[in-house]
Amino acid sequence: MTLTSCMRNPSPRREDRRNQIYLFRISLSLARSSTQTSQAARSRGKMAMIDEPLYPIAVLIDELKNEDIQLRLNSIRRLSTIARALGEERTRKELIPFLSENNDDDDEVLLAMAEELGVFIPYVGGLEYANVLLPPLETLCTVEETCVRDKSVESLCRIGAQMREQDVVEYFIPLVKRLAAGEWFTARVSSCGLFHIAYSSAPEALKTELRTIYRQLCQDDMPMVRRSAATNLGKFAATVEAAHLKAEIMSIFEELTNDDQDSVRLLAVEGCGALGKLLEPQDCVAHILPVIVNFSQDKSWRVRYMVANQLYELCEAVGPEPTRSDVVPAYVRLLRDNEAEVRIAAAGKVTKICRILNPELAIQHILPCVKELSADSSQHVRSALATVIMGMAPVLGKDATIEQLLPIFLSLLKDEFPDVRLNIISKLDQVNQVIGIDLLSQSLLPAIVELAEDRHWRVRLAIIEYIPLLASQLGVGFFDDKLGALCMQWLKDKVYSIRDAAANNVKRLAEEFGPDWAMQHIVPQVLDMINNPHYLYRMTILHAVSLLAPVMGPEITCSKLLPVVINASKDRVPNIKFNVAKVLQSLIPIVDQSVVEKTIHPCLVELSEDPDVDVRFFASQALQSSGQVMMSS
Repeated sequence: MTLTSCMRNPSPRREDRRNQIYLFRISLSLARSSTQTSQAARSRGKMAMIDEPLYPIAVLIDELKNEDIQLRLNSIRRLSTIARALGEERTRKELIPFLSENNDDDDEVLLAMAEELGVFIPYVGGLEYANVLLPPLETLCTVEETCVRDKSVESLCRIGAQMREQDVVEYFIPLVKRLAAGEWFTARVSSCGLFHIAYSSAPEALKTELRTIYRQLCQDDMPMVRRSAATNLGKFAATVEAAHLKAEIMSIFEELTNDDQDSVRLLAVEGCGALGKLLEPQDCVAHILPVIVNFSQDKSWRVRYMVANQLYELCEAVGPEPTRSDVVPAYVRLLRDNEAEVRIAAAGKVTKICRILNPELAIQHILPCVKELSADSSQHVRSALATVIMGMAPVLGKDATIEQLLPIFLSLLKDEFPDVRLNIISKLDQVNQVIGIDLLSQSLLPAIVELAEDRHWRVRLAIIEYIPLLASQLGVGFFDDKLGALCMQWLKDKVYSIRDAAANNVKRLAEEFGPDWAMQHIVPQVLDMINNPHYLYRMTILHAVSLLAPVMGPEITCSKLLPVVINASKDRVPNIKFNVAKVLQSLIPIVDQSVVEKTIHPCLVELSEDPDVDVRFFASQALQSSGQVMMSS
């Protein structure tokens, strides 16, 4: 019978008796604290002021035994309250041992316990007593559930990083050694994440022992232990002295890269970037570059995928020359890999890699692969390429962009999948900086106009959001000819998100080109739509009016916008009328007080007597605002 079942089904067994003794001692302690608090309050003649309600320890007992996991979780998450009530000494001597004894529970409860203990140092008396928190966390490091172990290791690292150096040597390092020698693999897995904390405070003799133990973990029979060792190798290497880094750590790295398990090899590759930053460039070229180049042809696609992800970090570590001679051929292989996942990862790095190379090498080696990827059979590969390809324009320069990249941009803009088109649209400004607005408008604008009517509303939305930037780049004249009609058309889109974005777009255009331009090109067309037979479109126009008013100023608002809103208050649709009330409320701070009194207030009074409850509600809210303005006068 487990400890949990013992707790839930009391029996005279020794474990349950010990738990009851712990709980009784804690309960007695809290009762004593509560009694002392009450006596002190009575002696002062007033109620005691307590920061948080004292959780009766009986609740902790009952909830830890309760079958409802939520109650047990609530109990664990209130440990800090209980610790404050007990005091530091009783927390160390009673609460922490109790938690150590009662850790066979549901994984969610254990996870919460591991998280709470990581910030428990202030409740046990500070750094001097931080070591008392290690035993319960050590036990949690051995459970089967991975997330519990990970959280326990995280909490141990947090505590170990704060402990005094002598306490690390006396308590933390022996804990690491016990876990590393654990019979069950879970303990050994957890130990790998603690070495970087233990090593920095260890004396020289212990450092040698810790390096030896870590090498043994890297050679463990269980792949899970070797995976954990490979994952944490970079952290551990960062604390190891330079002399031992090349002699021992790189030897460990090479062993992991030759592991027969691809899951271990790919984790070793993942640490290449971190190791590369610790080594001198020449050592990185000698030890890590050959491994990466070899792994770019690994039989496991997961390993190749990890190489593609880590390649740029490696290029930064080795420098431009080895990149051009050794990394580029490996990168080209990855761009042409048989697996789509590998091509996706490689395509996402194309701009970063090109920045390291000179334009000639990029055009010679990378650009042919980019052309192939733009027609790849996988939409996800094309989407990944579209995300970064625009960034190649500044690298390649104007001539190469016009000649080589523009055709690829156009083909991706016409891709059948919306995500590909979206990714191209969102980065058009990078191309504009290189080739200029005239050529951009001639080559790409027709495709943009076509996308403005795309059947996928998210594509239309992306175009709308790009329009103000495009307008500022194109200028007033070009915008009026090519894009003005589109902006009005979007106000009558079937999708609400498009209409809402179109209303905001109108406001941003008015801000960009000024009120005079807006009065001539936007306001008349917007106001004409207030008579649209569909009430949803009329609501969009009201929203556009409320956005335009602050930009246009009080004069135009009173002469052009306000009359349209007042007329709309006679609409037969309640939704229109309560939106009129909201718009009028937003106009009150903009217009003169006399306009509020003579025009807005009477209209709101009329709306406040409407049969519809929602119209009356919003009208009464607006009336409060107008009343405040009138009273302030």
